[in-house]
Amino acid sequence: MSQATPPAILSVAPTRALMDEAIGVRVDNLPPGAPVTLRCLHHSEDKDYWEAYGHYVSDAAGVVSVADDASVGGTYRGKEAMGLLWSMRPVPGSRTGLRLRKRNVRTPMLFTISVYGGHVSRDFGSRRPLAEELTERWYMAPGVRRLELKDRGVRGTLFIPSGPGPFPGLLDMWGGGGGLLEYRSALLASHGYVSLALEYFTPGELASGDLELKYFEAAFELIQQHPAVVADKVGIFGLSLGGMVAIHMAAESTVVKPACCICISGSHLYRRDQPRWNVQQPRLESDRKVHVDEEQNVILRDINLPISSDLSGKTDVRRINCPLMLVIGQDDQNHPTALYAEDMERMMRSVGKEHLLTRLEYPDAGHLIEPPYSPHFRATNFMWHSKKAKVTMLWGGQPKSHSDAQEDSWKKMLAFLRQHLYSPHLPRARM
Repeated sequence: MSQATPPAILSVAPTRALMDEAIGVRVDNLPPGAPVTLRCLHHSEDKDYWEAYGHYVSDAAGVVSVADDASVGGTYRGKEAMGLLWSMRPVPGSRTGLRLRKRNVRTPMLFTISVYGGHVSRDFGSRRPLAEELTERWYMAPGVRRLELKDRGVRGTLFIPSGPGPFPGLLDMWGGGGGLLEYRSALLASHGYVSLALEYFTPGELASGDLELKYFEAAFELIQQHPAVVADKVGIFGLSLGGMVAIHMAAESTVVKPACCICISGSHLYRRDQPRWNVQQPRLESDRKVHVDEEQNVILRDINLPISSDLSGKTDVRRINCPLMLVIGQDDQNHPTALYAEDMERMMRSVGKEHLLTRLEYPDAGHLIEPPYSPHFRATNFMWHSKKAKVTMLWGGQPKSHSDAQEDSWKKMLAFLRQHLYSPHLPRARM
């Protein structure tokens, strides 16, 4: 009588983790030298399917370990412990220009990891997996509190870490797409910071730069005055337009005195007589430096070049008196962030403040540098408010390099925040 082949055993550990935690994926009980495919599938809140997969060959003991073995094909190659997450992309036939973002941070993102016999690249739905496991990934650690905020005209969501506190605080701002995004703030709160995810006002709602600045100042003060916050340990965290606001507040506000700032893919250029939502509009109309690539993706990188020495068109960063970290993708196709950083460093050096500046630069990384293991989005749909048109915006970056930048920069940003805001008594929440 022939003996039945033992079933493959797939293990994913931990099965429940924060979004910035690595997981281990391993398959046992395979025949030695067997080709297999590991696939990760996610059904988004927007009802789209995202997938990543790698091709592996089991070792002499019939084992595949994603962290230790190289993928020889698929959406990623080589030894990539988290390749099943960072290389995710919409499944074939999906809508174009998609971006994967978590809207409801009170629920986990669910990922189904499966193992298939052979090296498979398509038609997964018609195949039966050898084994599969479900893993949960969370932006909110247990005990983090989420509070909707509407006060003094400010709108947003406040996340408070578990434990007695008080904690350092962060004003967390996203970019020109507007609206309210909570997932980075939830993750920052999971690391011990009271974080306010600020909702951007509707374009045109605040018709002057002064009114806009007062909105951000009011948001910063709300964090400072919260009983769970150490008032002199509040920083600002911004991406793109949010980074530009962070730099401007640190340099120009007479109200806001941040303990530190992190600016991802941001700018110090804008016209003081313009609301920040319209920061690109004057140059768009006069210089027409907007380009498109062969796929008609919009490239805004050149619209503010060359960088003028005229201070009327940019924030005077020489006035910044707090530590500032700039995170830069050298393939950013939305902003020439490396050139902006050079100009800011030159300005700060002229007054002996270059010691306050930390620059993180990443080759072949693009504009949208997110928390680690997030997929790379080279081009996505975007509502261009000044044109009142929906376009596909080119952000830049290459998947592997961009993923490495997200993982490395997140670790260094957390270390930067700990250095300037952290108290040894703060809890470090994990799943």
